[in-house]
Amino acid sequence: MSPWLIGLIIVLALVFIIIVSNIKIVPQANAFVIERFGVYYTTWHTGIHMKVPFMDRIARRVSLKEQVVDFEPQSVITRDNVSMQIDTVVYYQITDSKLYAYGVERPIMAIETLCATTLRNIIGELELDNTLTSRDKINERIREILDEATDAWGIKVKRVELKNILPPREIQVAMEKQMKAERERRARILDAEGEKTSQILVAEGHKEAAILRAEAIKETKIREAQGEAEAIIAVQTAFADSLRMLNEAAPSDRVIALKSLETFAQVADGRATKIIIPSELQSMSGLATVLKELVIDGNVDNTPKNRQEGADSTAKAARTASKPIMPQTTMGNNQIGTGFVDQYAGPVGNVSQSVDAQAALRDRARQALDRNTPAR
Repeated sequence: MSPWLIGLIIVLALVFIIIVSNIKIVPQANAFVIERFGVYYTTWHTGIHMKVPFMDRIARRVSLKEQVVDFEPQSVITRDNVSMQIDTVVYYQITDSKLYAYGVERPIMAIETLCATTLRNIIGELELDNTLTSRDKINERIREILDEATDAWGIKVKRVELKNILPPREIQVAMEKQMKAERERRARILDAEGEKTSQILVAEGHKEAAILRAEAIKETKIREAQGEAEAIIAVQTAFADSLRMLNEAAPSDRVIALKSLETFAQVADGRATKIIIPSELQSMSGLATVLKELVIDGNVDNTPKNRQEGADSTAKAARTASKPIMPQTTMGNNQIGTGFVDQYAGPVGNVSQSVDAQAALRDRARQALDRNTPAR
């Protein structure tokens, strides 16, 4: 083989190697910044690209994915002069490879420094309690400031999060005591409110029970009164019916006198202390008619033991016929009725001695019989 042929093969091999080495493939979510003769030429995105040998070079390979960086804790001082440590987490994404490559040197360090200064400015305007309870506001303000500053660097700040807020140990102890006191206060308030509610419910229960008892008593009394009224009405109605029936029957004087005598005999049975004589018995005609039957039947012994006794009894009957039998008392006769007889006399003499009511009736009947019976 001739030397020229060998040299041609070597040259062709070198050309092939150079061509193959200048073929570049850009992966997904990546970008290559290309410089030609040291000047920015273009940006390669995903796909196959051919680089001109000895003229183009890849200045920077840029990842277009969203990235996260955790910064070291930064010392900050609150408005009420409390020193604490706060570490932040920044989520960012490169949107412009050219600006990212040529905008700022060491962009991550620039973001960290900007984040620390912004955090100190924001925390310096807040007190400790507000710092602990306003994380969302702090995050949003830091994100807005960083996004505005990094826009010229081809970086988009997606989110900023305060990872940890570490106050001094003595502040933590004080916060724990405050939290414990607050919880105890809430517990006491809840206990007091529960006791108050319980007492109110118990009082309302007693009130309702008293009202129900009063209503029950009221209802009972009303029903008892209604029952008594109905009973009285029924008794009076029955009494009125009996009187009406008695009037419709038209009883004779003899029947009325007989009933009066039976009633008087029951009253004067020896157990009563007062005897009320009906006014009908004072009528001589009715009394004579009734007692005549008694004398004829043999219920009254009208034979005088001697002449003097008969005359005395006749005179006594005449005296008693003109007036009812009334007891003589020192108090006067103030009793209800036409007359009465007391069987027992009091020690002070205010009740007359006992009188034989039946004997007086017999005397009055005998006198009426003598006057009404014709001589044989």
